Amino acid sequence: MIAYIVRRLIQGVFVLIIVSVLVFIVMRLLPGDPLMLYIAEHQLTLLPPEDIEALRVQFGLDKSLPLQYVDWVAGIFRGDLGTSIFFREKVADLIARRLPVTAYLGSLAFILSTIVGILAGVISAVRRGRPLDTGVTTAANLGITLPSFWLGILMIYLFALRLHWLPVYGYTSPFEDFWLSTRQAVMPVICLSVFSIASTARQARSSILEVVRQDYIRTAWAKGLRERVIVMRHVLKNGLIPVITLRGMHVSLIFGGAVVIETVFNIPGMGRLMVEAVLGRDYQVVQAGILLIALVVVLANLIVDISYGWLDPRVRYD
Repeated sequence: MIAYIVRRLIQGVFVLIIVSVLVFIVMRLLPGDPLMLYIAEHQLTLLPPEDIEALRVQFGLDKSLPLQYVDWVAGIFRGDLGTSIFFREKVADLIARRLPVTAYLGSLAFILSTIVGILAGVISAVRRGRPLDTGVTTAANLGITLPSFWLGILMIYLFALRLHWLPVYGYTSPFEDFWLSTRQAVMPVICLSVFSIASTARQARSSILEVVRQDYIRTAWAKGLRERVIVMRHVLKNGLIPVITLRGMHVSLIFGGAVVIETVFNIPGMGRLMVEAVLGRDYQVVQAGILLIALVVVLANLIVDISYGWLDPRVRYD
């Protein structure tokens, strides 16, 4: 097990290196000079050339691309993610403020989609061919095809503007006002969860249907065991491996979906920060944000792989 974890960590390091190189190159290929955008935004178009060059030196844009990459990576090992060109702040400080917002909403969406998705899939499989199965399957198919931003707009119109049940936009920390924070989180969390719930329910239904056809399940029914015991002890655990794999993939989907949802609901999280940084060609913020997301995905996949041995004792890490 230890050797397997070490190998996976080494693979994860190589993945992060490849991601860092790709995002570094892609950001430099985008049209536009971030320094020129910054100067135009602050109405400093009359700056003399020497001052513009001083700013370029300050942000390290005067160096060659290899040297810029080396400086950036060296700064990461020192705990310095660089300075944002537009926000004029340390990138680490920006992420420290924005990341908890996205992590909070993403965690709620992940937990909700896991519980509801697996529960819906199990119920649909156990009640195969019945009206409940038809309803769950239809809802799952709709959920997969439903654009999250369109759902968010509909929910704002219905629950905020028409019924006045929920706030239109914004975010409040649960430590400041738990009730207001909960009301503000309802619509974003649902929008982040819909696709994940639908795909998890479909995968869980398919996996459970494969398990219930096995001989040991027929034997359990023949022995007269109760349905709840059969499902919990024999069916669920053996049918969860494909579902757990899918849940690991959904970590990246939830973080990616935050880019759209946080923009729709005006939430000051990592997703909205990434949108602003991309539009402003803020290299340091985009690079640090994507590298952080890649790190989360690598760790999530490692946890998923390790969980296989707990779910299925036949799995060996040789």
